[in-house]
Amino acid sequence: MALDEKIYELRREKLKQIEALGQPAYPHKYEFTHTLPQVLSDYSDKTAEQLEAPRVNLRVAGRIMAIRLMGKAGFAHLQQSGQRLQIYVKKDAVGDKGFELYKLLDLGDHIGVSGYLFRTRTGELSVHVDEITFLSKDLLPLPEKWHGLTDVELRYRQRYLDLIMNPEVREVFLKRSKLVQSLRRSLDAQGFVEVETPMMQPIAGGAVARPFVTHHNTLDMDLYLRIAPELYLKRLTVGGLDRVYEINRNFRNEGLGWRWNPEFTMLEFYQSYTDFRGVMDLTQNLIEQAAKDVTGGTKTKWGENEIDWTGSNWQRMTMREAIIRYWPDAAGTKPAMSDFASQDSVKALVQRFNTAHAHIAYDPNEPPGKTVANLFEETAEEHLIQPTIIYEFPAAVSPLSKNKADEPDWVERFEVFAGKMEIANGFSELNDPEEQRRRFEQQLKERERGDEEAHQMDEDYIRALSYGMPPAGGVGVGVDRLAMLLTDSHTIRDVILFPLLRPEKDSATEE
Repeated sequence: MALDEKIYELRREKLKQIEALGQPAYPHKYEFTHTLPQVLSDYSDKTAEQLEAPRVNLRVAGRIMAIRLMGKAGFAHLQQSGQRLQIYVKKDAVGDKGFELYKLLDLGDHIGVSGYLFRTRTGELSVHVDEITFLSKDLLPLPEKWHGLTDVELRYRQRYLDLIMNPEVREVFLKRSKLVQSLRRSLDAQGFVEVETPMMQPIAGGAVARPFVTHHNTLDMDLYLRIAPELYLKRLTVGGLDRVYEINRNFRNEGLGWRWNPEFTMLEFYQSYTDFRGVMDLTQNLIEQAAKDVTGGTKTKWGENEIDWTGSNWQRMTMREAIIRYWPDAAGTKPAMSDFASQDSVKALVQRFNTAHAHIAYDPNEPPGKTVANLFEETAEEHLIQPTIIYEFPAAVSPLSKNKADEPDWVERFEVFAGKMEIANGFSELNDPEEQRRRFEQQLKERERGDEEAHQMDEDYIRALSYGMPPAGGVGVGVDRLAMLLTDSHTIRDVILFPLLRPEKDSATEE
């Protein structure tokens, strides 16, 4: 029998003994007067004398995180909401049955206690217990040295233990919650309306990504889990909801990595009667405010770097300007704007880059704009640690964006970068139904060439545009990645409570 199984059986036996003392094994509720954080907030600065006059009587509950017995008395620490408070249990105060119960308790058990506050000889704020109520038995042992575990996936797989044992993990998720609250509060203040759009869609639209497929039995039809809410939100602007947003779960059937999880959270918002520059400014303000709300300031630690989210610190440059600025010295003379103008000049750029630096795959059948986007990823992204807005993207990689008036091969699109990764994407929304159809047809050709992520045709969306969509700007903000940056978390798994993991191995089968 494995050690955990032995402990499980021993604790089951203790549970029976607790029941024999007249305590329910799994009671329904416990009436408390204070939470542990309330006690610590209200009374940590009180002296022993102040706690005596008048005496502070209370009832509190929590999980036992430390326990020790000393003859006819003992101490324990209860934990609740990430904070701990000491209790003192004396046989004379709790009685014979109460003390027998105390001796049957284990680390991890939940109990409720009533008593009064006092300070021990060492000055620690404590509860002098006069009654113990059993609430729940921990049948499996808590990790003794959780920080020493080398299998980090175990932390993600058993997040409940991670939260119990690591207060800093709890803080990450409290900050993530503050982030979502901040985004919602800022948009509400700007007159945006929060809406909900379908998670199961007949056409996977609104992004360039590979979808998950599911099936509806009654309708006998395949559906796609949402890769983005974009096309539905823009339908709403057609319907007259001029400012809409959704904090949404998206699903993309793609790889795993430090920045990617197949299920993730985004904020998407759309504002009528503005363009990409209008929502660009709003996005910058949202993120700067979120940094203040989450961290209390505008500077956050990111590994060895400090990111300054103050508005004056943000950089803005076009994609072409970024490639020119960060072009590696080993690749020779920096490109000129004319080098991005044609298929041949872009091919020459790739050849120069590959000869001196690395290898970017070049496909002459691909639109040159797609190659330019690849060049940007290779030359510039690793340098974008401070908040940076990159704007003016190739139309070839932006099927839903409005063209630049003076350069039809480029669109009014921007992305926000920080910590070497993209955290937001926005553009002037394409609202010309005929141009949208042409873009979708272009994407269908890419699908025929084997690009499984290319956008599908959506006839109903084109029909919606045909009823007249106002000029608008729209943005998607990656909530998980922004949470990473604001909590100094260097993998997306650290900011998702239950990230997708490979199936757990069966040790018995392996033997």
